[in-house]
Amino acid sequence: MRRRVAVAATGPSSLAAGQAVVAEGGNAVDAAIAAAVTSMSTEPGIVSLAGGAFVTVWPASGDPVLLDGNVVMPGRGLPREAFGGGVREVVTDYGGGVTMYAGHGSVAVPGALAACETAIARFGSRPWASVVEPAAAACRDGYPIGGAAARYLSIVADVLFGHDDGARTVTRRPDGSPFTAGDVARNTELAAVLDEISRTGASLLTTGEVGRALASEMVANGGLVTEADLAAYEVVVREPLRRAVGVWDIAVNPPPSVGGPMLAVMLGELARTGEPSWDDILRIQRAVLSYRVTVHDHSRDLEADGHTLLASVDRHGLAGLPTSASTAHISAVDSDGLACAVTMSSGYGAGVTVAGTGLLLNNALGEPELNRLGLHALTPGTRLASNMAPTVGRAPDGRVLAVGSPGADRITTALMQVLDQLCLQGADLDAAIRAPRMHVRFGRSGAALVEHEADPAIAAAVTRAGLPGLDHGDLSMYFGGVGAAYRDGAGGLRAAGDPRREAAVGVS
Repeated sequence: MRRRVAVAATGPSSLAAGQAVVAEGGNAVDAAIAAAVTSMSTEPGIVSLAGGAFVTVWPASGDPVLLDGNVVMPGRGLPREAFGGGVREVVTDYGGGVTMYAGHGSVAVPGALAACETAIARFGSRPWASVVEPAAAACRDGYPIGGAAARYLSIVADVLFGHDDGARTVTRRPDGSPFTAGDVARNTELAAVLDEISRTGASLLTTGEVGRALASEMVANGGLVTEADLAAYEVVVREPLRRAVGVWDIAVNPPPSVGGPMLAVMLGELARTGEPSWDDILRIQRAVLSYRVTVHDHSRDLEADGHTLLASVDRHGLAGLPTSASTAHISAVDSDGLACAVTMSSGYGAGVTVAGTGLLLNNALGEPELNRLGLHALTPGTRLASNMAPTVGRAPDGRVLAVGSPGADRITTALMQVLDQLCLQGADLDAAIRAPRMHVRFGRSGAALVEHEADPAIAAAVTRAGLPGLDHGDLSMYFGGVGAAYRDGAGGLRAAGDPRREAAVGVS
């Protein structure tokens, strides 16, 4: 019987890419990676091939694996005086007001494409060229601009992407006016790059021609990414953190990720509670996120401190806690039981391209929430902090899940609440994703604010906690965009997208 695959993608182009490789006999990893590469190629301003990614895979038999393709602090071989420059401050109205750094000095060493290539080499059933070709075709033939990209670009097109000829070309209509949702865009320069990537591999962006051009432009513009940084980049294979949530065995992103350990702590406390109320969810979020912003976000060794946190909470519960927003996610599960979850980010975007390639660069060094120690404070070669938490799970009756979300620091709280609904409350997959959400946010003063969707039970819990609340109304994009693929105990496949954000789902 032909293998079938459920895919939760970010839009019609990424879904079509995943389904194209399934039609050729591809499995869940082939489908997820084809969709991810296409998403990173056709959603300007949201994600980019020159960003970071995590790929979590749970084979039909065996243990889950995490492929860490996150961005890395650059600057190998540079003198100390080279650090601290090459950036411009950008103030935007996005997300209620975000201040960031852009420019060549905000660019970290990318690893997303290398992680995708590694996933295909280890777990795919189709050739690398097969999973890249749909992205090249979409860039050449045209792809629709989604609502999320159109909204973001309407805010930042001038202030962020208006300073570089290549960035302007990729983020606007040919006449220079802003994209609107449904516009058909093309990126023929990137299509040519993708054609070469399909032939020679992801190394084109590191030790190949594009990587050399990137390093050269960094030298000319005060950036830190060197040829030595690009040559030294490696995808790191990690063992995911696993937590029992009801009957489910859930595997999440391990340290040095920030999002994965925080999600693991939240899930562990949910499981201890059994059937958590909104009061419990608020209490857990408040404790974990308070710890994060006061301690973990200032860590100089995220891997060691992440494992210390987990060990302490495992022993003592929450009492043991020591005293981007631009992302995209793809989920896929196939009828054989193979699950793959991919979360990608290029930050808010550096506002610059590699000339002649149509390739937008990340601004991971310019995201204040991921660089609490300050601009360029990390040692070259250090993995940056990340909220990304692509998650996979299995239940004893044969159910399989791949799930994840964009949404900066709301990734962990969105997934916490969806997994609570699905694994502990027994909710249907779509109902679990549609259920209202809350997020405890801490301001610079350290005061907590409970942001939430319109729901009387949540509002009552906020009142009982004695905290200020902010009602975002129904189904706000602020609270993430969860995408899930699922195999039930009888082998049936489903995919579900979040009504809060664009999604395209299908089973083929």
